Formats: sequence, C-alpha cells, structure tokens
Amino acid sequence: MVIVRSPSGRAALRTSAVAAVALAGGLLTTPPASAAPVASAPAVTTVTPTAHQAAHQAAQQAAHQAAQQAAQQAAQQAAQQAAVRPRNGRILYERISGGLGRLKIKNGTSRDGVVALVKGKKKAISIYVRAKSTATIRDVRDGTYRIYFTTGTRFSVSKGRFTRAASYQRFTSKLRFRTTSSTATAWTLTLNPVKGGNARTTYVNPKDFPA
Repeated sequence: MVIVRSPSGRAALRTSAVAAVALAGGLLTTPPASAAPVASAPAVTTVTPTAHQAAHQAAQQAAHQAAQQAAQQAAQQAAQQAAVRPRNGRILYERISGGLGRLKIKNGTSRDGVVALVKGKKKAISIYVRAKSTATIRDVRDGTYRIYFTTGTRFSVSKGRFTRAASYQRFTSKLRFRTTSSTATAWTLTLNPVKGGNARTTYVNPKDFPA
C-alpha cells in the first residue's frame, strides 16, 4: 500500500484508490526482489564434417558395399557350381556292367573329365573324374571296348556334356577285358599326356561323343 499525504480526507482516499489500482493492474515495471530469474535457453552446437571427410566416408561405404556384393556373388556361384558338379568317381551311366574287370582312370589335367566305355555301338558305362583326381570302374563286363573321354567345365548332368571349354577325344586302341578262373583284366588310363606313354588319342566330333 502507498500512503500519500493529502490536505483533505476524501482526496487522500481517492489518491490511495488510484495507487491501489496501479498496483493491481501490474503497472510497476520493477520485479519483486524475490522473483526467480528466467532460465536462459541452452546453447546448441552443430558439428558438420568437412568436404574431405564426407568424401572419405562415402568412399569407405561404397567400398564396403562392393566387397559385400562381391562376396555374396562369389558364394552364390560357388554354391551353384558345387550343386551341379558331380562327385569324383560318380557313375553317370551304367548299362553293361556286372563283370570283374577294372578300369583305373587318372585325370592329371586342370579340368574335370568324363570317360565313356562303348561296346559295339552301345555305351556301356560312363564315369565322372574330377581334375587332378583318380577314379576306378570296378565291374566291367568281359568284352572289347572303345574308350571316349571329354574334359571341360560346367558339366550338365541332363545333357551329359560340359557346357564350357569342352574337348572330345577317344583312344585309338581298344581295351579288351577277359576274366578267367584265377584272373581278371585291369587297365589304367591317363587322360593327360605323359612321357613314355603308349596310347594315342584322336579328337572326335562332339556329335559323335556318346553322351
């Protein structure tokens, strides 16, 4: 309350009323001493990378994504190749068998191969021999056989042929298997050229290969 000294009682009351209205209307501009100070807004600091840093980060991300994609593609290709590549020694075809003759095949080439035995005009047996591997046919029936072989990559089981880089050959000499009461014929063939070898081969038309 503000007390204003006035010569008359009514004037003093009127003046006091005006002062009271001024206080009630908030016309005073000086805040009370007990008022809490207004909190200031916190300072915000923004950090932005330089152009060189941004380019380096982008290059790292691109390299990482490219490496991931290459690894995924390599894994898929390896899985597909493993799925269609027959195991070493797998008999792909067997029509004339049941004997005691043995044919051991050594594939020293860098490509997988398929060896087919033909008796007369009919294919008797064919076997898959992986690169740098050895496989054996253990039940060749007695008779005389012509030996064909093919090497290549990406073998198709349904077609009985390699679909890439395929070559087709046959041995010029025939192999004879004969079983007696005490012995059975066993032959060894080597698909790669060897020093001192005693067998010749000749290339054949792919159409003439007994798939």
